[in-house]
Amino acid sequence: MSGSVRPPHLRLRFLALVFAGGAAGTALRAGLTLAVPHLGRVPLAILTANLVGAFALGWLLEALALRGPDEGSRRAARLGLGTGLIGSFTTYSALSADTAALLGAASPAEVLAGLAYGLGSVLAGLAAAFAGIACAAALHRRRTDATERTGGAGGPGGGQP
Repeated sequence: MSGSVRPPHLRLRFLALVFAGGAAGTALRAGLTLAVPHLGRVPLAILTANLVGAFALGWLLEALALRGPDEGSRRAARLGLGTGLIGSFTTYSALSADTAALLGAASPAEVLAGLAYGLGSVLAGLAAAFAGIACAAALHRRRTDATERTGGAGGPGGGQP
């Protein structure tokens, strides 16, 4: 296997991008959890991080896919921003632990809150991801239409209204 190219998941450059993005995303989530209080026993910061992250990941992956194949700077952006930053900013393990704690509570109101929090988070996250995808697709169509109307004006932002 000498002379062959290493797969992306074994390349130091890509691992470093994921690591750097992961460190930044974790720090952002930690800051958010310090800034946003719980609503009773429901952690609003975790809900916020997961919904913002779902939207951002949907937008990022759709925007990158519409720009071309997963290579070069697009692959670097996907790994550093998607896997690293957004992946560590969101925390479905905390969502699971918080949901389990609420479901295991003695109070029927907390059990109901746990069901609403767990199921609501997943459904709202799915909606947020689809919204991110739709926004990226709409922006791409708008840019493509503007470029076609102006005859393909070059340069960054060329042909945009």
